[in-house]
Amino acid sequence: AAAARALGRAARFVSRALPLCRAHTVEFFTRGLWERLVAPPPADVIRALRLAGPLARPPADSAGTAPAPCALFPFLLCADDDMFSSVFCENSGKLINVHLFALAAKYYSLSSLGVCTPLEDVLEALKGNSQEATGIKPDEFMNNKKSHEVQVMSELVNSIANYCSIKQVIDIGSGKGYLSSFLSMQYNLKVYGIDSSDSNTSGAHERNRKLKKHWRAYQSRGRANLKSRSSEKADDRPVESEIECKAISEELLNNTNSLQSQDQVIMQDLVPSCGFTEMATSNTRTETEAGLVAQTQSHESKLSEEVLPILNVLPEDAVEVFASSQCNWGELCEEEKVQRKMTSLKSKERKSSESNLYFALTSCITAETELSDIITDLEDCMMVGLHTCGDLAANTLRIFTAKPEIKAVCSVGCCYHLLSEQFENQEECCDKVWGFPMSQYLKDKGWCCGRNARMSACLALERVAVGQMLPTESLFYRAVLQVIIEEIYGVTKSDRHVGKTFSKSSSFVDYVRRSLKKLELDDSKLPDSCIMDYYEKYKHRMNELEAFNMLKVVLAPCIEVLILLDRLCYLKEQENIAWSGLVKLFDPVKSPRCYAVIALKKQSC
Repeated sequence: AAAARALGRAARFVSRALPLCRAHTVEFFTRGLWERLVAPPPADVIRALRLAGPLARPPADSAGTAPAPCALFPFLLCADDDMFSSVFCENSGKLINVHLFALAAKYYSLSSLGVCTPLEDVLEALKGNSQEATGIKPDEFMNNKKSHEVQVMSELVNSIANYCSIKQVIDIGSGKGYLSSFLSMQYNLKVYGIDSSDSNTSGAHERNRKLKKHWRAYQSRGRANLKSRSSEKADDRPVESEIECKAISEELLNNTNSLQSQDQVIMQDLVPSCGFTEMATSNTRTETEAGLVAQTQSHESKLSEEVLPILNVLPEDAVEVFASSQCNWGELCEEEKVQRKMTSLKSKERKSSESNLYFALTSCITAETELSDIITDLEDCMMVGLHTCGDLAANTLRIFTAKPEIKAVCSVGCCYHLLSEQFENQEECCDKVWGFPMSQYLKDKGWCCGRNARMSACLALERVAVGQMLPTESLFYRAVLQVIIEEIYGVTKSDRHVGKTFSKSSSFVDYVRRSLKKLELDDSKLPDSCIMDYYEKYKHRMNELEAFNMLKVVLAPCIEVLILLDRLCYLKEQENIAWSGLVKLFDPVKSPRCYAVIALKKQSC
C-alpha cells in the first residue's frame, strides 16, 4: 500500500514534467526547446538548482546532522494539482518556479519517499543461518566499481540463500561472470550464469583451459605455503583459508593487469556496450557510461583474458560451459532433453566432491523461458541479476513469480532506455510481454514514459552533485550539428549515428566534417567559414543547454522511481510473495544504478 501510494504521488509529478524528460538535447536548437519549455533565464535556473533540491547540500543542524527529507518538504506531503500549478504554467506548460521544482524532484526520489528498506536491516533479519565466508578480496581481481558491486551484492545473496536453505543460484545476464564466480568461490554456492553472448562463455571456457594446465602446480605451491605456517597458534586458524586462497591466487594474479577504473562520466548507461533485450545477442551485465560506445572486438578479446583472473583460482573443471544457438528452449526434442539430462547427471557425479561450481551457459532469456530446459538439475534456487539490461530485469521478476522452484530474487536493473513500453507504440502487437509497465496500477492508467525519458533516468545525478561536470560542450556540438544537417542538407531523420566523434575531433570544424562523413553526407559543399558561422551564431546560448541538462539530471531519479516502484508494486500484487522491497545496495557515485528489487516467496522461508 505504501509503495502504491508513493508510486501514485511520483507519477502525478512526473506527468507534469514529462515534456522536459522527453525532450532530446540533439533537437535543442532545431526545436527551440528552451523557449518552449522553460520560462526563467538559464542563469536563474542554474542558481536555483544549486540552492535547492537534489543538487544542493542542506545545511546541518548544530549537532552536524542533516534534516530528514520529509522535514525539509512538509508541504509536499499533501501535494495536489494546485501546488503543481505554481511549478508549471497551466496554459503553456512551461517551467516557471525552479525552486519548487527542485524541491519536488528531491522529494519524489527513492532516497526521500521512505519506501526503501535499509540494507543493514535486511542483513540483520536474514543473518540467523548465515556463516562467515573465507576472505577472498574482490578488489584483487576487479576494478573499483565492480569490486564494490560484487562484494556488497554477494553478501546479500548469500544471506538470502542461507535463510531459505538453498544452494543453487541462477545469475541472469551473467556477462563475464564476476558475480557468479565470486558467489561460487567465496560462498560455496552452485551458480548457473546465463548470458546471451557466446563470447562470454567462450572466454570462460578459455580461462578454464588455461586453469587445467596450471592448476596443479599452483595448488602444490599453495599447500607448501600452508605447511610452512603449520606452527601458527589455533587462534590464527580462521585466517588460514584466506592464506590458502591468496597463496594459490597471488602468482596467478601477479602478471594479470587488473581493470583500470572506468571513467567517471555523467550520463550513466546511455550508450551501453551491452544491449540485453529479449532478442539481444550482445554482452550483458556491464553498466556503461554515456558517450562510451561499444568497444572494439580486439579490446573485448583482450578483456576476456584479463578481466576475471578469479576463475584461475577455481578447482579443475570448475567451469562447465554450455551453449545453444536456439532461443526457444520449449521446442527442444525429447531426445535432446534426455541427452542433456544424461550429460548433467554425469557431470554431477564426476564433481560430487566439489560443491562450489560455476556453470556458464549461453541462452537468450525471455518471460516465457523454461529454466528446466536450460538447467537440467534445477532445484530450489534463487535468481540474481547485477545490472541486467532493459526487459531482462522485468522478465527476471516474471520468471521468479511464475516458477515454484525459485524461492527468492535479487535484481539490479540498468539500461532503462532499452525497456519496451506497452503504451509507447499502440500499433505494435498487444499480446507482447512488455518491460514497462508491470504493475496493474500503471497499466490501468496507460502510463508511458517514452524512450527519451527513460534515457534521462540513466543520468547519474549523484556524480553531478559531487562535482563531476556535465558534457556540455559535446552536447552543444551535436545540437549545432543538427541545425546544419537540417538547414543545409534537409535531413530531419537518419538511421545513422555520429557516435564518439567529439573525443576524436580537434575543433568544431573537424567535428562537423567527421560527423557528416559518418552520416554519409557530402561535406565538400560546406566551407569552413560556413561551419564557423553556425558555431558563432549559437555559442552564446551554450548556458541554456547547460541549464537544460541540469533540469534533466534533477528529474532523472523521479523517472527511476516510476520504473522501480512499478516493479515493486508488481511483486506486491502477487499472492505468493512473503516479502518484497527496494534496497539501496551501492554507493551511487561509484555505481549510479544502485537499487535492488528483492523478494522472497511464502513457501520458501
